[in-house]
Amino acid sequence: MTYSSALSLSRGQYAGRNQNVVSFSSARAKRLGPVSNTIILIVLACTLGLLYLTQVTKTNAYGYQINALQEKQAQLKSEHDNLELASARLQSLARVQQSNVASSLVPIAPSGTVQE
Repeated sequence: MTYSSALSLSRGQYAGRNQNVVSFSSARAKRLGPVSNTIILIVLACTLGLLYLTQVTKTNAYGYQINALQEKQAQLKSEHDNLELASARLQSLARVQQSNVASSLVPIAPSGTVQE
């Protein structure tokens, strides 16, 4: 059996000599109607709208988190500045008491009290 006869047998018909083995179907391709096309377009538009809204709400949620973190950062910076100021005040008293000028001062004892 030759290749061409095996091919023609697999198609379900036997092609004789000088006969065309290619057959074209005259069946028209099925197409969607205008109502179906409109419904599909509406569904696609709704799907794209939902995707857009999902992305926007995620962005807003991240914006709220960023805002909260920025407020906390400002609060911590203010607290840090207050602690630095308190530390400087406490260190300044100890430095003054231990300085050479303060150690060379003479303590004064009260001489008396004033009575009315």
